[in-house]
Amino acid sequence: MSVLDPTSDSATIPAVVAPRPEPARAHFTARRWLALAPLADALVLSFAVVAERLGGHYVGADSLSAAWMVGFPAIVITLLASRGFYRERLRLQLLDELGTIAGATAIASMITITLPVLAGANTASIPAQGVRLWLFATVYLAVSRASIVSSIVASRMSGVAPTPTLIVGAGSVGRVLAKRLIEHREFGLKPIGFLDKDPLEAVDAAQNGASLPVLGASWDLGQVVDTYDVKHVVFTFSTAPHSVMLKMIDECNRRGVRVTIVPRFFERTPNDLTIDYLGGIPLVTTHPQSPTSTGIRVKYAIDRLLACVLIFLTAPILAAIALVIRTTLGKPILFRQTRVGRDGQTFEMLKFRTMRELDAQALVSDNPPARTDLAPGGIEGDDRRTRFGTFLRRTSLDELPQLFNVVRGQMSVIGPRPERPEFVELFGEYVYRYNDRHRMKSGITGWAQISGLRGKTSISDRAEWDNWYVENWSMWLDLKIVVRTLVAVVRNGAIVE
Repeated sequence: MSVLDPTSDSATIPAVVAPRPEPARAHFTARRWLALAPLADALVLSFAVVAERLGGHYVGADSLSAAWMVGFPAIVITLLASRGFYRERLRLQLLDELGTIAGATAIASMITITLPVLAGANTASIPAQGVRLWLFATVYLAVSRASIVSSIVASRMSGVAPTPTLIVGAGSVGRVLAKRLIEHREFGLKPIGFLDKDPLEAVDAAQNGASLPVLGASWDLGQVVDTYDVKHVVFTFSTAPHSVMLKMIDECNRRGVRVTIVPRFFERTPNDLTIDYLGGIPLVTTHPQSPTSTGIRVKYAIDRLLACVLIFLTAPILAAIALVIRTTLGKPILFRQTRVGRDGQTFEMLKFRTMRELDAQALVSDNPPARTDLAPGGIEGDDRRTRFGTFLRRTSLDELPQLFNVVRGQMSVIGPRPERPEFVELFGEYVYRYNDRHRMKSGITGWAQISGLRGKTSISDRAEWDNWYVENWSMWLDLKIVVRTLVAVVRNGAIVE
């Protein structure tokens, strides 16, 4: 059973490890970086205008007025600000912001084309100038934003000046949220305790570390905020009545404390949603991705085409690896293992052999794992691998034969990692929503893997990440996963399993 199943009283509650003390030194906080972001972007955009003018001058197309050094940055920054680009956010990722940057610079560039035309200027070179300005501005602004984002994340990860955060609700969801905020310091929030009249006690606290304290009940909110200098309150699930929770939110707003709310149906709240109002009642309509949609069918068609291209491009590498395995281990060259894919269908997943025959056969265990909250992980025992097999595992090159699984339609390039049937049966019984991840084809890499959930990590967390991917799938999300997979392989080696 997952820790995120709010309907279960028997859910395992991970204890929360106390955060590290703040280092006492001067710091440049994330909020200061955000305050400087508009100025930095204005300078970068002005430089983009200068670069375009210099380029246009050399090709005899310098008709862009010097006034655009001020006007163009002002238009772009106004458009970005209207989209909440400079608003303080918990999670910052450059790939998520590239579309906003490209859209704002495109609109501003179109204005640079339109206004001179309306003014009767010579229009021969204006379209080309607009395109150049858009390209320069998009690239320069993306680089500037990457610097700001990396500086903010580095500031938060350093542990200086984190935001003291109070969590309302000491149940399973509240405790998991506190644990993740402590583990993911890039959010910049430091949980200091819970507020709950009827908290749920942590299980195995001695084993997992000390729990954060329950600082009081709902009526203690004001005192706790003043005592601990709370700047952020996260509302999860509590036994407090609806009217009391509303008063608590009003109290936070009155004190200038930032509020974040975990929605009641968080498991079914995708990125794609619309909000309409009927009087003062918001109507939230969700638009989860359907595994049978046309987009998914297009994804699978692209998967097969991409796999064919990659097999062609990596053919020399595949042949060289096969030759070395044939020389060092003999036959067979490929290791085949039964895995569970879409809709619970089994198939033989292919890998290059990295271990000696006897040990490779011993990899398939008839015994279930000792713990049902951890994934079984990949191949165990480095001493049983050949030296070349260790290299293949470290670089994930042993996964290349799975491209043939993709061509056969058994797998996708991106998707939840497939598991062995015996573990699927076990996890399907004990892990919340585990079988829901089989709504899409399994993948060579996936959202959980590039988020660090590989090897012997929490299987409930994997199921949660995988289900989020299924319900929020898009071509752009797949592209992000591919980029982050390549970065992870270059930095860390293996990314799957």
